[in-house]
Amino acid sequence: MNRLRELTREGVVLVDYGAPRCPPCRTLEPILEELGQELAGSARVVYVDCDALPDAAAAAGVMSTPTVVVYKDGLPMEKLVGLRSKAAYRLAAEKQC
Repeated sequence: MNRLRELTREGVVLVDYGAPRCPPCRTLEPILEELGQELAGSARVVYVDCDALPDAAAAAGVMSTPTVVVYKDGLPMEKLVGLRSKAAYRLAAEKQC
């Protein structure tokens, strides 16, 4: 969990809280990878496996997967629960840039 705090401490970071057993999570991964490349320099994307790191998911208030939390300088600014469009994730990130 300390590593996650370190990764979200500076700038805009989208943290994808998911699980390998979750079909919508698997659908979301390539969408966020592409978005991460498109936003390179202004925002980053980090993946958290909720099965492997349940404490990190609990600390973020994740109740279901997928959940994407947008952090700015270490503070959670927006939470998107469930599979959304790429445009929704882009908008959430760009609002914080």
